[in-house]
Amino acid sequence: MSSSSQNASPIYDMGELLDSMEPMKPLRRGDVVEGVVMRADPDGIFINIGHKAEGIVPPGEMRSLDAKELDLIEVGDDLVTLVVRAETAEHGAVLSIDRAVGEKGWRVLEKAMESDSGIEGKILGFNRGGAIAEAEGIQGFVPMSQLVSIPKDHLRQPQEDMQSEEVTQEGGDSESADKDAYDPRDEHIGKILQLKVLEVNRSRNRAIFSERQAMQDQRDEQKSRLIEELTEGEVRAGRVTGISSFGAFVDLGGADGLVHISELSWDSLRSPEEVVKIGDELDVYVLRVDAENKRIALSLKRLQPEPWDTINERHQVGDIVDATVTKLTNFGAFARVEGSVEGLIHISELSSKVVNHPRDVVREGDSVKLKILRIELERRRLRLSLKEALEEMEFPLTNAELGEESASAWPDQSEADSSVASDLADE
Repeated sequence: MSSSSQNASPIYDMGELLDSMEPMKPLRRGDVVEGVVMRADPDGIFINIGHKAEGIVPPGEMRSLDAKELDLIEVGDDLVTLVVRAETAEHGAVLSIDRAVGEKGWRVLEKAMESDSGIEGKILGFNRGGAIAEAEGIQGFVPMSQLVSIPKDHLRQPQEDMQSEEVTQEGGDSESADKDAYDPRDEHIGKILQLKVLEVNRSRNRAIFSERQAMQDQRDEQKSRLIEELTEGEVRAGRVTGISSFGAFVDLGGADGLVHISELSWDSLRSPEEVVKIGDELDVYVLRVDAENKRIALSLKRLQPEPWDTINERHQVGDIVDATVTKLTNFGAFARVEGSVEGLIHISELSSKVVNHPRDVVREGDSVKLKILRIELERRRLRLSLKEALEEMEFPLTNAELGEESASAWPDQSEADSSVASDLADE
């Protein structure tokens, strides 16, 4: 083949091309179309809407645009318009920006609901069920249960006023029943809310919004970002936002972490409110970060030294201390001296008499005086004696006697009992 034949352009049949093209959908009055601005002059804005002739938006159909918005329109911009008059053989379609505003708003709301994205809305007024808000030119409803930024007492106040008005009208006090009485909801008219679209029904002219869902989504996003930033072992500032029976919730700046009751203090607590209250600003230790479940575990007690680490600064062998019996076993009783510091009172150290079971002498929860026989710091163990504490308080020993007594107290115990007691103390 010659080079000329190789470079020759393929020959298309025009009839086949026309048959393969989809027929252009005719415009009808009321259709909403999107086009590209081709030019603008005093006669109007000319828009390419994909038909033979350009459509035109005459000045009378763009009154919803102020002078500033008109100046911002440039060639190449996309505009949504409504067909006022379909195109003819002589003229292009007549379009309206004004009449398309509502249609465009519905489209935006529908897309926002489908994509689960947020929108902004402005409060126009209230009724007994919630707030009337405008978003994208469409008036919708925000139920009272979906309002977050407006105090509940402001929303309830009008109903209470109505009840008060009924009572005063029965009593004949017309001044108290003044219809122009102050309505706290008026303070919020014009307020901009971040909203999520819960429902859109164009046929019924119905749109339902939620501020609560929008704010929850914002907090979820903030929490995800915060979790990525947090490092276990670091210290963060926060504010107590909630308290439950199992701990306290602390806002770290957009996300809440939990300080379990066991991490609030080295001491034993009955309620978190013994340590914190709502509104407290404090530093917390980041204990664990669970990115998968979006959970943050915090600690307050880890910012303080563990009592065992400094026990020698407060207690010495031979000291008489106050303690609380926490657990009974066959071989003795455990008692808490302070915080997480617990020790064992061997059954032989409960009384000078023979004891069959510790419950014959003490009960769980009893407050007792005990003598420290031994401090095993590395093993986190104390050896305690109720018998010697009682004897010493009744017949005080000299310092020399006290030292000798303390040194010989534990070695006299049987090795078997010592081993069992040690193993259970670990538990």
